Amino acid sequence: MKYKLLFVPALFITFLTQSQDLTIPPKNYVDSVKTEHAVIRSNSEFPLSDQTNTKQWELLKKYSDEFDGKAINEKRWYPNNPKWKGRPPTYFHGANVSLENGELVIRVNQHGNDKLPSDFTHTTGFIKSKKQFLYGYFEAEVKLMDAPWVSGFWMTNVGRDWWTEIDICENAPGLHYNRHDLNSNIHVFRAPKDKGDVKKHFSRTKKYYFPEELQADYHVWGLEWTPEFIRFYIDGILFREAKNTHWHQPLEVNFNCESNKWFGALPDDNRLDGEYHVKYFRAWKLK
Repeated sequence: MKYKLLFVPALFITFLTQSQDLTIPPKNYVDSVKTEHAVIRSNSEFPLSDQTNTKQWELLKKYSDEFDGKAINEKRWYPNNPKWKGRPPTYFHGANVSLENGELVIRVNQHGNDKLPSDFTHTTGFIKSKKQFLYGYFEAEVKLMDAPWVSGFWMTNVGRDWWTEIDICENAPGLHYNRHDLNSNIHVFRAPKDKGDVKKHFSRTKKYYFPEELQADYHVWGLEWTPEFIRFYIDGILFREAKNTHWHQPLEVNFNCESNKWFGALPDDNRLDGEYHVKYFRAWKLK
């Protein structure tokens, strides 16, 4: 069932004016998520969307993480992004990442008196997996930041000839007009001749309406990635499936917050108390 926006004329004009702001794309929901179909977990050994393990998933314990230690496991993760310092005006700084009460926590502006590079005014955190994955099931339970930064759980690999990306979770519900926006995007920036011969970036973006405010509680994001298709899940609910035409490159896993003008997610000095919480990251492969 498609979600339909119903407004009285005056309110609709106000909404349209706000949504057409130069930094905020208009909202074109392709569908709504039926939260009554959310899955109740009975087994943490299997993906939430496949609790009886009908597809024979095998948990990759070596590369999964329950974040129950005292510090980031640097055998699994880079404690910051070694290749990208951030999108101005927000810089990635290791001081914003910590493990607390069995969770990964990413905050903003914990860098103290450290001088930031030119064009940067604020900081947040980033961790990147040292393992690259090709296909499988990837899942994390997270509580998104309720502040104007984008909370991300995504996969990418930037190479000279090949650069692709799968955004499992990329949302900024800390801004009131994004609270119900469930974003889904897959990118190809470049690909070699035998993998599509892409020289110019393209993306396949879809936006879904989520009936609850996304920042208000924990939700489970999942990605099922095979040579044939890419499937996106929230709370065990399949909400998008895409044909896998180009995403055959081993990818790294990322958790971070960042600035992004297209979401309207630019720093607000009155809202520096935001926290992005991740309870776990789990990866599976087909037996």
